Amino acid sequence: MFKFIFLSIFAYFFGSIPTAFLIGKSKGIDIRKIGSKSITETNLARALGWRYGIISGILDVLKGVIPTLLAKSFLTNNWQIILVALLPTLGHDFPIFLKFKHGGRGATTFFGASIALVGIKFFFPLFLIWLLILSLTKMTGLTNFIFPWVFSIFLYFWYKIGFFPFEYFIFGILEAILINFALRNNIKRLWEGKEHKTPLKF
Repeated sequence: MFKFIFLSIFAYFFGSIPTAFLIGKSKGIDIRKIGSKSITETNLARALGWRYGIISGILDVLKGVIPTLLAKSFLTNNWQIILVALLPTLGHDFPIFLKFKHGGRGATTFFGASIALVGIKFFFPLFLIWLLILSLTKMTGLTNFIFPWVFSIFLYFWYKIGFFPFEYFIFGILEAILINFALRNNIKRLWEGKEHKTPLKF
C-alpha cells in the first residue's frame, strides 16, 4: 500500500508541473494571457512557434510515461496501476503549482500514460488515427475530444481478445471523461464558431 500511495502522490505532483507555462515564462511570455489562455503546447506554439510547442509536448508526454512505467514496475493490482496512470492527467488539468487553475487539456499527458500502459506497438497505429482526425478537423481541441473515445473502443476490443485487462478499458473511459471536461471551453468555442485552427507552420 505504501508504494501505491507514494506513486499516486508522485504521479499527481509530477503531472502538475506546468511545462508550457514555464517555457513561456522563460521567454518572457505568460501564455495564460494570450490565444486560448490555456497552458497547452498548442497555445505555446501560437506564441513562440511549433519548436517550443514540440518541446513542451515531449515533456508533457513524459509526465504520463514515467509514473505509469513506475506503477507497472512496482504494483501488481491493475486498479492501482490505472489510478496512478490517470493522476498525471489530473495534475496536468488541475495543477497544484498554479492553484488548481489554468491547467492544460491533458491530451499529451494521456498519450504518455497510454504509451506506457499498452506499449508503443499498440499505441502507434492509434496515433496515426489521431493524425488523421487532426488532418480532417484541423483543430487540436476537437481531435483530442474525439480521440480518447476511439482509444477506449480499441481498449475494449483488445480486452475481449485477451491482450489487456478490463481495467485498461476503464482507464480509457475515465481519461476520455477527464479530457472532455477539460476541453469544455474549446467545444463551446467550436459551437460558437470561434475555435482556433491548429497552426501548422514551423
